Amino acid sequence: MNDIPLKIVLADDDEDDRMLFSEAIEEINIRTKLLLFNHGQELMDYLTLPNVVLPNLIFLDLNMPFKNGMQCLIEIRSNSRLKDLCVAIYSTSSSEKDIEETFLNGANIYVNKPTDYSKLRQSIEKVLQLNWQYHTSNLNKDTFLFCI
Repeated sequence: MNDIPLKIVLADDDEDDRMLFSEAIEEINIRTKLLLFNHGQELMDYLTLPNVVLPNLIFLDLNMPFKNGMQCLIEIRSNSRLKDLCVAIYSTSSSEKDIEETFLNGANIYVNKPTDYSKLRQSIEKVLQLNWQYHTSNLNKDTFLFCI
């Protein structure tokens, strides 16, 4: 068994959403190390530190102050050191425009924030269990929008 925890990052400006995400991830039977950021600029400042150990997966809210999720996604994909990171858009928006735009800008998956805690926990667990090699090599609009 692999004892190395999955390094997960969540960038979300909503304190309650960060707290619920953190509680849900603690209940999941997958070893993780979670880092939380209040907004996109904080996330990008961290990711571009010279000796930072990059995360396995970033959950990225779209609507944040200072630097929004779309700006972070574009910056991540245009940075040679960060461009291969797995990025899950994690948003309350179910707008076709947001989904299409994040797909075109290289997000790996789009997860609508569930309003129910048990669905939140279930969503996070299923996303963490995905075969990320498939989700990074065969980007496909049909598998992009993640639904529970």
